[in-house]
Amino acid sequence: MKLSLENIKPDEGSSFRILLTPKLNEIYYWHFHPEIELVYVEAEKGIRHIGDHISTYEGSDLALIGSYIPHLNFDYGVQTTVETVVVQFRQNFYEDAFYKQPEMQSIYQLMERAATGIAFYGETKKRAGVLLKKLTGQSPKLSSFDQLMVLIQVFQLLAVSEEYTLLNTRPIAAHAVIKEQERMHLIYKFVETNFQLPIKISDIAHQVNLSEAAFCRYFKKSTKVTYTEFVNQYRVNHAKKLLMQNANVTEACYDTGFESLSYFNKIFKKITGENPSAFRKRKGLD
Repeated sequence: MKLSLENIKPDEGSSFRILLTPKLNEIYYWHFHPEIELVYVEAEKGIRHIGDHISTYEGSDLALIGSYIPHLNFDYGVQTTVETVVVQFRQNFYEDAFYKQPEMQSIYQLMERAATGIAFYGETKKRAGVLLKKLTGQSPKLSSFDQLMVLIQVFQLLAVSEEYTLLNTRPIAAHAVIKEQERMHLIYKFVETNFQLPIKISDIAHQVNLSEAAFCRYFKKSTKVTYTEFVNQYRVNHAKKLLMQNANVTEACYDTGFESLSYFNKIFKKITGENPSAFRKRKGLD
């Protein structure tokens, strides 16, 4: 899986670039760039893969990604409607005199924290999403100045928010780091391709040239969950999609790789807090 350096040029008359729903969901775009990136995405579900952090999101996601941190496009593999706002700005923009004024100190500190990646949630994510959608070019189209004012509002909102998770990822710094990122991508692709089949740890361990014990230690250290927990989370997310598409519980169970209804019900409830039947009923499908 090739890691690509993206060449970014700001929009004409602006110090940043705005991308609106790039439609890359069929492209596995594992890339990095010196620019800082703010991403807001709305989709039924997707994968957040930033550096060595891998997790799923549902409904929407908001992340601030530091310079040279490799990341996957947030719409990769999403088959439903996706709305995305991506803002990319040069890595030293907040070192300008304007951002060093006392009124801007919280934003300056936010960008320092963003060096290892930050994900936002809750009311912060909702409010930032509303503001970022103002950049989508719908009538009336904002001027570059007005776009900058909106971005400053977003930055200040994120800077003072306590609804965030530090991703603690690492920028591209050495060959060893790149190889580790590529290994995690290989693991994710293996799960994506094989989740409907019985998955043995020995199979994926062999794929990444590790013993089973070494693989289990590596995966838990990298993701904070076991490989089995990660696979189950992926399967349950897919099962929820099938249930929303009017599949019954039995179909959702076996079409996502679970080998028994009892185990499927147990894992589904553990992850979501309710069993599949209750999920269908709550969604008005029964």
